Amino acid sequence: MQLIQPERDQEQTDVVAGFLKNFTVETTPQGASKISDFREHLRPGTGVFITLLPGSDIGDVVATAIRLRGEGFNPIPHLAARSIPNKTILQQALERLTDRAGLKEVLLIAGSVNEPVGDFSDTMQLLDTGLFEKFNISRIAVAGHPEGSPDISDEGIRSALQWKNEFATKTGLNLHIVTQFCFEARPIIDWERRIFSDGNRLPIYIGIPGLATIKNLLHHAKMCGVGPSMKFLTRQARYMTKLLTLSAPDALVLDLAKHCQNNQTSLIRGVHIYPLGGLKQSARWAYGVADRNSKFNPDLD
Repeated sequence: MQLIQPERDQEQTDVVAGFLKNFTVETTPQGASKISDFREHLRPGTGVFITLLPGSDIGDVVATAIRLRGEGFNPIPHLAARSIPNKTILQQALERLTDRAGLKEVLLIAGSVNEPVGDFSDTMQLLDTGLFEKFNISRIAVAGHPEGSPDISDEGIRSALQWKNEFATKTGLNLHIVTQFCFEARPIIDWERRIFSDGNRLPIYIGIPGLATIKNLLHHAKMCGVGPSMKFLTRQARYMTKLLTLSAPDALVLDLAKHCQNNQTSLIRGVHIYPLGGLKQSARWAYGVADRNSKFNPDLD
């Protein structure tokens, strides 16, 4: 978990740079309110996911999306099924997002609340409304769980993914998978091979932690319940003299990039960054790697 060094093999550096080039990131409405201008940290056109936390108002997500579009980014709001009261509310949100934020993409998740607030309990019900076709939202992300989920059984995850593959084939909508963050490549690679053998043909974008301290990573890992990766991170922490030491996910990115290069059937297409240690330093790290360790864009310094 060290920074990629410029002296490494040029071909390897190019592979990693290409893999990371079109990364996406995410924010929350609350987190966005603390950033004066996203253009100080991100390059134009970057996809920015907007998290809908349990108990949050979907109106805050809409407002953040409008702001991001105005600053030149591609807003990708989370729509959590269990936090949306009904089809009418969903339609009203999509109307505002398409009219005022130029909505092109969404991420659909079930949501982690125990009881749905209204009519929806899973993402399949959202997809079945027909509203995404109505508003010409053809690129739709769904959640991937390389290490399982505390909110749904493994069989439930398998069944849902099969349904989404069939739905994508039937409708022609561009569905793809964005995963929970992980800390090592092996569980991800094993998971990808397993779902491929089960029939998955949806492209995959792997969630990775951004630049953060070991203490911060351990905190988020515990909250999100990532299994094998949590054990891996705990082992790594033993070798750190200080838990406040910054850690970059370079080994993870390198291993995934090499896997994709050496396996033509891999459906992994890139990464989604969870900026657990803050957007500024995660973005600086990502651009540094994607630019093959060249000098940062002056606008980002």
